[in-house]
Amino acid sequence: MLGENVGTIKDVLYVRFSVTDLQMQQQFLVDFGFKAEINDGLLIARGTDANPYIYIAEQSSEPAFVSVGFAAKSEAVLRNIAANDGVPIETNDLPGGGLMARLTDPNGFSVEVVANLADSPFLTAASRSGLNDGLEKHRLGERVTFAEPDSLIKRLGHVVLMVTDFNETLEWYQKRFGLLISDEIIMDKGGKQETLGAFTRCNRGEEYVDHHTLFLINADRAGFNHAAFEVTNWDALMSSHYKLMKAGHHHSFGVGKHILGSQTFDYWKDSDGFMLEHFTDGDLLNESFGSHKRGLEDLLGTHWGPDGMPGQ
Repeated sequence: MLGENVGTIKDVLYVRFSVTDLQMQQQFLVDFGFKAEINDGLLIARGTDANPYIYIAEQSSEPAFVSVGFAAKSEAVLRNIAANDGVPIETNDLPGGGLMARLTDPNGFSVEVVANLADSPFLTAASRSGLNDGLEKHRLGERVTFAEPDSLIKRLGHVVLMVTDFNETLEWYQKRFGLLISDEIIMDKGGKQETLGAFTRCNRGEEYVDHHTLFLINADRAGFNHAAFEVTNWDALMSSHYKLMKAGHHHSFGVGKHILGSQTFDYWKDSDGFMLEHFTDGDLLNESFGSHKRGLEDLLGTHWGPDGMPGQ
């Protein structure tokens, strides 16, 4: 492992795309819950957390997934990663500045690692007064009230990629970023165990992190599957669901609750066919949780929700 004895990245930071209509994409992102602006031909979107951007797009005649960005633990770690791959350290010219190294994974995906990124001020997140459920009552003598948020989106939670050589790709990311497997998806094929993919998480030692930061799917072609953005709660997720529905956007899958990761989910597609997910109430794990093997039924199953899988 490069850098330090615990994972070398803090979290996934952003996804970058080429889209065919920048203004149309901006409207989709605003409807989806981002705070999004176009400046000098670059569409930059953020949530309410401190990251100055979590989604970037430029206009092109052909839509494409361009890259995924990760936040390095430190400048020293970034320099170790860059030296290992023989790539230069660049000045990051996006909001927040800092330094960047551009890597290429075994599938040809561009992977950007950023350090010394300056935080932006937190924005007002979606919140509500106390919840009264069947067992506990937290709102007494008052009506439900909702805060007016600056954005329904908080942060980027995870990215899912389809890869053609799973073992090589997993080793590549683990060597550079110290990712841990949360759940490896396996099935029996002719009496032999075959890996269908793995949910991997950041390693921040005793600190709790999302169940997965990067999910690698063992596939016959390489490609972007989806990116998932966290919202604060169920009300925010459903509020955005109906806003997107009324605006006529393409609903893909949901609402439901995953077995692996436990997220309440809702999947949508933009006008270029890229899939973005809202989620809330995901599992948080630390290093001591270890790694586990699970079957296809757990991957495709839900605690509740529709049959099928994202991508429809």
